[in-house]
Amino acid sequence: MKIQRAPETAAPDWPCRLCGSRNLRLYYTQGNHGEFRYYRCADCELVNYDLAGGLDQGKYEDDMPDPRAPAPRKNRAQTETWRFLSRHLSPPGRLLEIGCGNGRLLHLAREAGWTVSGLELSRPLAESVVRNLDIPVTVANIFEPGLVERLGAGQANVIVLRHVLEHLPDPNAVMAVFRALLTEHGHVALEFPNIEGFGFKLRRALDRIGFRRKAYRADYRPGHCNEYCRASFGHLAERAGFEVLAWETYSHHPVWDRVVNRWPVGIKARTLIRKR
Repeated sequence: MKIQRAPETAAPDWPCRLCGSRNLRLYYTQGNHGEFRYYRCADCELVNYDLAGGLDQGKYEDDMPDPRAPAPRKNRAQTETWRFLSRHLSPPGRLLEIGCGNGRLLHLAREAGWTVSGLELSRPLAESVVRNLDIPVTVANIFEPGLVERLGAGQANVIVLRHVLEHLPDPNAVMAVFRALLTEHGHVALEFPNIEGFGFKLRRALDRIGFRRKAYRADYRPGHCNEYCRASFGHLAERAGFEVLAWETYSHHPVWDRVVNRWPVGIKARTLIRKR
């Protein structure tokens, strides 16, 4: 994501989607004319996109590689997620991945003894997981009425959500779904962009002094509803009755990951929370 700094303007006429505060200030913009505006909440630090500008979620749908192949980049990313889970959670149980893509992570978890299932918005992707891996996948929106009952209330020991949270406008509703699906003391592993990562901060600084400008396509629309950092996500977890057990950042670059896993300045975050 390329970021442009915008001049300060008055707060919008809608509240923060996490905490309900109206203490919002323009944080940065996207678009050739700064027409897509992101506002930061001074109380919980969530960065809220002004949804009136429109969204483009379809641009994230694409073909996925064979889930059994370790080499493709998208599969390597899921392998890293699985390694993170394996470091923190050892006993096999029931694992549900929301937005399971090609099923690579589900495949690795099943190989380790977990009972796995997926939830996927894309029917072609869901059908490919069922066909190639014989893993059950439900095609549905996470907020679809009756979904919790279909998947099994209180049945999942672990839920995985990789780069989905930032696309969902109501973070509190997402956490409520997690709580309904999880067993007592169940866990959720999430990944999402870290808006306070060094790379994003550098881009904002360069924009502020006019050093860089990005040319956007004429039909460009953002894909993220909200942007999180360590503080805003911690606020969300606490508010929903979860505790944060682990937090790290990453970059998908082996050398740089040695730095950003140790000092959390990477532009992507990975976290594990537990239901209280």
